[in-house]
Amino acid sequence: MMPISSRSLLFAALCTTAVVVHAGDAASAKAGMRDRVAVVDKLKAAGAVGEGNTGYLVARGGGAEAEKIVAAENADRAVVFAELAAKSGGNPETAGRTFARQIAAASKTGVWLQREDGGWYKK
Repeated sequence: MMPISSRSLLFAALCTTAVVVHAGDAASAKAGMRDRVAVVDKLKAAGAVGEGNTGYLVARGGGAEAEKIVAAENADRAVVFAELAAKSGGNPETAGRTFARQIAAASKTGVWLQREDGGWYKK
């Protein structure tokens, strides 16, 4: 079971998908994700965060700093998923799940990933 704080962060990230996305917001979100990639990769390698099956990061006991990074990353991912959904005529949830599958396939050995059924495994 996900810790309460992680569930709260995930819920907040999912709620942000209801916000109308503007081109500037998406560009800013993508830039934030690029700027954060090294830190996120380091947290993944340490097992402090994992890739959830919804396309969002999940804190796995990395402390307050990891949760702060997870919240920022998930907020940016929500904006990007909303942009992808608007462009494709789909929905943000589908865009996130597609992203999750792509990230899982490209992830390095040792990264925590969430299966479709909700179970976790280390790649």
